Amino acid sequence: MRLLSKALKNKFEMSDDDARALAKIVKDIFNGKKEIEDSSIDKYVRALFYELQKERLIKVRREEYKEKNRLLRRYYWYLDMDAIREEANRIVEEDPGKIYKILPKRVWLSKSRYDS
Repeated sequence: MRLLSKALKNKFEMSDDDARALAKIVKDIFNGKKEIEDSSIDKYVRALFYELQKERLIKVRREEYKEKNRLLRRYYWYLDMDAIREEANRIVEEDPGKIYKILPKRVWLSKSRYDS
């Protein structure tokens, strides 16, 4: 869980507390299993997994099988431990100018009350 927490913190630029909380949620969803079937999760967990998949921290495996002469598919989610390990060990450099990138444009356009 520590590795996943660090990877989430680095990937999403989260606070330590938020990253630990999200890692705990993911750990609780997997409940000690290596993979979980897609049909066993709700739409909110699936949305979270899609976001983690987009960031390459989680993967999905497809299994095809026949039942009553029909070809069916099952999907299984699993953590990509290599990618998680790589992201957790990535050195994140702090950008001192980062605040200027996230301030809304209206802040730059508004005049300060301290201006004379």
